[in-house]
Amino acid sequence: MAIDDSSANNSKDRDRPSPATGSRRTRRVRMTGAERREQLLDIGRTLFAERGFEGTSVEEIAAKAGVSKPVVYEHFGGKEGLYAVVVDREMRQLLDMVTGALTAGHPRELLEQAAFALLDYIETFTDGFRILVRDSPVAQSTGTFASLISDIATQVEDILGLEFKARGFDPKLAPLYAQALVGMVALTGQWWLNVRKPKKAEVAAHLVNLAWHGLDGLEAKPRLIGHRKA
Repeated sequence: MAIDDSSANNSKDRDRPSPATGSRRTRRVRMTGAERREQLLDIGRTLFAERGFEGTSVEEIAAKAGVSKPVVYEHFGGKEGLYAVVVDREMRQLLDMVTGALTAGHPRELLEQAAFALLDYIETFTDGFRILVRDSPVAQSTGTFASLISDIATQVEDILGLEFKARGFDPKLAPLYAQALVGMVALTGQWWLNVRKPKKAEVAAHLVNLAWHGLDGLEAKPRLIGHRKA
């Protein structure tokens, strides 16, 4: 007696995806060149922040993006090129935040604005700051923490120069004091990045307290009181 298995076959046919359905499931949405570039930058930024330049490979970047290594080389020429673009973007982001924060006001308020701008950046763009505080392996004059401090200090020099001139101090010394003040805030921010205590506003208040009261009692011609004079 023949067994009618048409119902079983029909059930299997219903469960089996049609060629059209299967192709829809496996079809990938192709990225544009600009979209692929942004994807690689995002992946590279995350890996550089976690592992540093040396600890990140083109193979890993490509694997996380789901592409082959030549695609990374096509967009950036290699890991160095990708890293340089990431660093440049972070530098511009931070400098824009600092520059935008320095609005008109009392010099002490300007110090507060600068401190908040850097702490805001650290809080909002943590990965970017982790990348910037590492020494850049790329052979270039920009992209290091030292050059970052220098660029931000340049924004502060003019403010200090006017304040020095008003007090009868030598405005030529403004760059030195700008480097010292910005360096103090930046290094404190690097420490705060890991501990996150006390709260941001309290950190800014203490930074400005030290900086302002030091400036408030500034000597026009500071003298050394120790035995070493040169």
